Amino acid sequence: MRTADLEARIAGWSRPGGPFDPAVLTAHDEAESFPAEACAALDAWGLPEYYVPVRYGGRQDRLDEFLALLRRIAARDLTVAVAHGKTFLGGVCAWVAQEDGPADLLARHVLAGQPVAWGLTEPDGGSDLLAGSLTATRHGSGWLLSGRKWPVNNATRGNLMCVLARTDPQGGPRGFTVFLIDKRATPAGTVRPLPKMPTHGIRGADISGVELRAARVPAHALVGTVGGGLELVLKSLQLTRIVCVSLSLGAGDHALGLLRRFLGERRLYGRDLVALPHVRVTAGRAVARQFLAEAVAHTAARAAHQVPEELSVVSAVAKAFVPTLIHGQLRLVGDLLGARGFLTGVEGYGGFAKLERDHQVVPLFDGSTWVNRAGLAGVLPLLRPGRRATAPGAASPVRWLREEHRPAPLDTRRLRLSAPRDSVLGALPTLVAELTGNDGTPGAADQTASLARALLRAYERLGADLAGTRPTGGAPSTAALRLAERYEWCFAGAAALALHAARPRLHDGPWGRDGLWLRGCLALVLEGLDSGPSAATQVYDRLGTLLGSTPDVPVSVLDDTAPDEPARDGSVEVPAA
Repeated sequence: MRTADLEARIAGWSRPGGPFDPAVLTAHDEAESFPAEACAALDAWGLPEYYVPVRYGGRQDRLDEFLALLRRIAARDLTVAVAHGKTFLGGVCAWVAQEDGPADLLARHVLAGQPVAWGLTEPDGGSDLLAGSLTATRHGSGWLLSGRKWPVNNATRGNLMCVLARTDPQGGPRGFTVFLIDKRATPAGTVRPLPKMPTHGIRGADISGVELRAARVPAHALVGTVGGGLELVLKSLQLTRIVCVSLSLGAGDHALGLLRRFLGERRLYGRDLVALPHVRVTAGRAVARQFLAEAVAHTAARAAHQVPEELSVVSAVAKAFVPTLIHGQLRLVGDLLGARGFLTGVEGYGGFAKLERDHQVVPLFDGSTWVNRAGLAGVLPLLRPGRRATAPGAASPVRWLREEHRPAPLDTRRLRLSAPRDSVLGALPTLVAELTGNDGTPGAADQTASLARALLRAYERLGADLAGTRPTGGAPSTAALRLAERYEWCFAGAAALALHAARPRLHDGPWGRDGLWLRGCLALVLEGLDSGPSAATQVYDRLGTLLGSTPDVPVSVLDDTAPDEPARDGSVEVPAA
């Protein structure tokens, strides 16, 4: 991977006067101006190549690698990650449609450094895509587009924009189509940018809109099929929702870095701050949240390659769960930082207030937490334990989460609007049964096994509660949303157990010895399921102690800075179910 190289470059660019100099980025934030220097540096490094799949001349062949790259940028400045990474979101419909014409055209522009926007939402529609009123009508061999898209990231800077337009006046699931518009090629006066919107966070990003007035576009602007736009967008969102969680991971990295520095510097009541039990436990809880978020995000990224037909569930879980988890982590860190988390002029800590503001937008991207959770709630009756057997020939997530396993190329043709099963959570009984008792000292191993069994019991209770539910249309009830939330926690626990089983490296080192990181994740999951274990405080205390005493150890269970290696285990992609 080039993750280590990008991280080193960003460190260099962060020196005084560099494009990632915190003072420069803070000045952009205060002036609400675009961080052009930082984005130009990322262009020069070659980040746009990772927005384009390999088959179209780019370097994107692994979603986990892409998440790692965007996470590194977000860990320095969330606004820059949002501003630059938007181009991937803008172009994803063309990649998912897999039509060489629009995809080749878009690839050439992206590789040349052109930003791309994604016009989905409209002033009065919110997240209801069926309410879209921007129309496309046939005009000769091409189309005329009229209406507004707002708010849209990169709407003004992006010369290219993928737009969802109503092509059937009656609308409906087959009434919308995606078009790739090159604003420079439209007749003068038919495309007008809407003013940049002042925002609470990511103030420098280009959050604006566009108005089309009978803008003529050629026939080759069509992406996918006429009437197939909604399905194309919904499948594309399954990928972008997973990518979005990298922004939360980076925000968590940034926050924990500030907290670690604070713990190393701050003394209170005549002793180091970390000597206070409340501080250690709170810090440890924040660390556990980061590890659990990593487990879910990484599992989702690998699932995109391995079980893409299940991604409607996996991406909804990841997008609802991870930003929420990190939002809670930021609150914990802010509580410990005290005044330094609020004041903007304190050297080294002033960035926390900006970080906290910036992250508030992540849960809204590509479907809010409610939208994703509601979507999950609607299909839970289909996913209840025991309803459907594992797909024939399907590999355990333990297999495809192994470090040496190289994922097969992403096959977007296998994406489905509704998932028939969930291989990750479906593997939970086996993961618990196979949890070895030799992992760490006997006491620690017993505690880990006890936590895992408690998770399995919570999952079985969830299954029993789902047995009486039926698929429903419309907005879900509060009770259904709570079931979906419990499903997310169970999924997260299964992801952590699978990652632990897949990677022997995680059984050792400061975080892994005695299964510490895993016990932190499981304790957190059980608290989320209202089954908080009595040992949780002790586990968080150890995690918090380590955060303050090992300043050079990365707070991560992923080693995504290692160079790529060819698969050594003969791992292959699982065939479509």
